[in-house]
Amino acid sequence: MIVLTRRVTEPGSLAETGTVTLDVDSRIKSRLRVTLDDGRDAGLMLARGHLLRGGELLADADGSQVIRVLAAPETVSTVRCADPHLLARAAYHLGNRHVPLQIEPGLLRYQHDYVLDDMLRGLGLTVETELAPFEPEAGAYQSAPHSHSHSHGNDHPFVRLPAHS
Repeated sequence: MIVLTRRVTEPGSLAETGTVTLDVDSRIKSRLRVTLDDGRDAGLMLARGHLLRGGELLADADGSQVIRVLAAPETVSTVRCADPHLLARAAYHLGNRHVPLQIEPGLLRYQHDYVLDDMLRGLGLTVETELAPFEPEAGAYQSAPHSHSHSHGNDHPFVRLPAHS
């Protein structure tokens, strides 16, 4: 099994030897057994506190295996809106619920949840359910100790709402 132990920020002469496609729930973990896209087994043994992003490179200790991380398409809710005030209100209400959120100009995206969809529709927004890579903001939790006073009861950087079917 390939053991990926480090992030590669400057590939230099290292050649990419494979890819791994992971959803966001897998990309927040620092210890994980994965199957590379070519079928090989690998393990992640990375420093904690870093969300893997689509496009990042990981390597084994000697650099003989360099694997590119791909963000898997997953079921998400997407809000597109040209009104920055309305989009800011939506981001406020989602953030108040500790929802991991992808923020782009004119767009908010989160893991699909029909209750949240209904809340945003109530604000006058249109919400679409789609299959897309999810790249949430890392926010204050990325590579930093969790420092505000209330506890989430989790050791990963996001608090997830229970899934609704």
